[in-house]
Amino acid sequence: MKKLLFLFIPVILASCGPREFAPPEAVKNVLDLAGNNKAELEKVIHHFKDNGEVIKEEAAYFLIGNMKNHGYLDYKLVDSAGNKVDFNVLDYEDYEHLLDGWDNIEDNRGKIHFEKDTFYFDYNEISAEYLIKNIDLAYQAWDENPWAQHLAFEQFCEYVLPYRSSNEPIESWREYFMEELAWVKDSVKDPSDPIEAACFVNDYIKSWFRFDPRFYEHPTDQGLHEMLSGKMGRCEDMTNLAIYAMRSLAIPVMSDFTPYWANTGNNHAWNAILADSDSIVIFMGGEANPGEYELGHKLAKAYRKTYAVQENSLAEKLDKNEKAPPYLNSNTIRDVTDEYVKTKRTKIELERNLPDSTNFAYLCVFNSGEWKAIDYTRPYGENAIYSKVGLGVAYLPAFYYEGEIIPAQQAFILSDSGNVEFKHPNGDKRIDLKLWSTTQRVTKQTTDFVEEAAFEKGKNYILYYWNDKWIEAGRQTAANGPLLFKQVPSNALYWLIGEDSRKEERIFTINQEGEQVWW
Repeated sequence: MKKLLFLFIPVILASCGPREFAPPEAVKNVLDLAGNNKAELEKVIHHFKDNGEVIKEEAAYFLIGNMKNHGYLDYKLVDSAGNKVDFNVLDYEDYEHLLDGWDNIEDNRGKIHFEKDTFYFDYNEISAEYLIKNIDLAYQAWDENPWAQHLAFEQFCEYVLPYRSSNEPIESWREYFMEELAWVKDSVKDPSDPIEAACFVNDYIKSWFRFDPRFYEHPTDQGLHEMLSGKMGRCEDMTNLAIYAMRSLAIPVMSDFTPYWANTGNNHAWNAILADSDSIVIFMGGEANPGEYELGHKLAKAYRKTYAVQENSLAEKLDKNEKAPPYLNSNTIRDVTDEYVKTKRTKIELERNLPDSTNFAYLCVFNSGEWKAIDYTRPYGENAIYSKVGLGVAYLPAFYYEGEIIPAQQAFILSDSGNVEFKHPNGDKRIDLKLWSTTQRVTKQTTDFVEEAAFEKGKNYILYYWNDKWIEAGRQTAANGPLLFKQVPSNALYWLIGEDSRKEERIFTINQEGEQVWW
C-alpha cells in the first residue's frame, strides 16, 4: 500500500504544476519558534520536496509539526538553599548504600531534590543532516523488513519514525543498530511476525544490559552512548533501548507507563509491540520478551508515550500559568488504562471548591508515603467525573495548588465491583486494632499455628488514620507478637509505619473480621 501511495501521489501533484512551499500550520508554528535553526528545518522539507519523495516529505511534516515540546531535559540536584549537590549513582556499590549516602547528605545539607536545569528544545538543536538521515533510514527499514508491512503510514510515523523516545540526548542510534542487528532478518522463521523479530532483538539486549535501581537517582534519561558504556539503567532506559534497537528494524514498539503504582512505591515504564493493526503485546526491554511479561503490581492508570501532540491531553488544556502534577503535564501522552485493566467512569462529589487559578481536580493513589496524582478532570459544579479509573484501588480526590496536593474530598475505595466507599473516620464508634505487619506479606505461622507478627522487636511503630491529613492514633513498641491499638476511630484508612522508616509501608482498612485489608 505504501508503495502505491508513493507512486500515485506524485502523478496527481505533477498534473497540478510545481508545488509551492506551504507546510501545515503546526509546522509553520515550529519554524517560527526555531529562530536561528529555522533554516535547518526548512532544508529538510525542501530536500524531500525537491526530490519528489512525497511520503518522506509527509514524514518530515509529522516530525517537525509535533516537535514543539520535544527535547533533552537536564536536571540538577540541589539542597534546601538551592545550592548544587554533586552526586554520582555509581559512587555507591548498590541501591541501599546509595540511599544511606543520600540520607547522609540530607543530614548535613537539609532536604535535597532534583529540579529542572536546562531544556534543550529539538527545534533549536537538531540538524537537517540528522533529521534527513533519520527519515531515510526509518523508511528504508519499513520498506525492507517483512514484519513491518502491516503498518499504515500513521502507525509508521508514531511507532517507527521518531528519532527520540523520551527526554534523552539526540544520538544516531539507527545506523548502529541496523548494522548490529542485520542478522535478525535471516534468523526469523516467520518473516511476517514482528513479535518473533522482537524476541530476537530483546534476547540480544538481555545479553549485555541489565536493570540497576541506583539509576532511579540518575538525573537524566540516558542516551545510547551512555547505555553502551555503562550497560545498566532504570526501566525508562530499558524501554528506550528496546525502542532504539527495534525501531531501527521497523519493529513497531512503544513505551507505556504508570505514573505511580497503586499498591506499592515508585512507578514503572514498559514496552508494547503492535502485533497487528489494532492489538498490542507487552514486554520489558532487556528483561522479558513479548508473551512472557506481566506487570508486577496494581495498576490504576496507564499512559502511552507518543511523539505526536495529543490535543486532548491535560497539558493542552491548562491555562498559561497553571501548573500540573508530575507525569501528567505532558502533551505527548494518552490514556490507555482500559487496554490493561477493568475500569469504571467514576463520579465524585467534591467537598471543597477549586483553589484560585486552578481548573482541574485530580485523582491520587498512595505511593511512597504520599498521595500522588495519576488522573485529572475538569469539575462541573461540585462534581468531578473521572473516566477509565482502575478498580480495586484506594483513591484521594485532590487539587494541585502551588506544587502541593490539596484534598478535595475524603479518600475512598473503588471496589473490584465498581462501588465507591468513602472512608469517613468515625470518632463516635471506636475500635481496637490488632495489627500484624506494616505491609502486605505472606502470612507465616508458628509451629503451634499462631500467626506470626512481622515487626522488629524493640522498634517503635506509629499508627495514623486519614482525615484530610495523617493523624496520629497511637504508638507501640514491638515485642514478640502483634501490636494492639485501642479506641481508634472506625471506618478509616490507616497507615502503620516504623519510626525513622522511608515511608514505604502500605495503607489499609479493617474488615468485619478485624483483619487488615491492604491498598
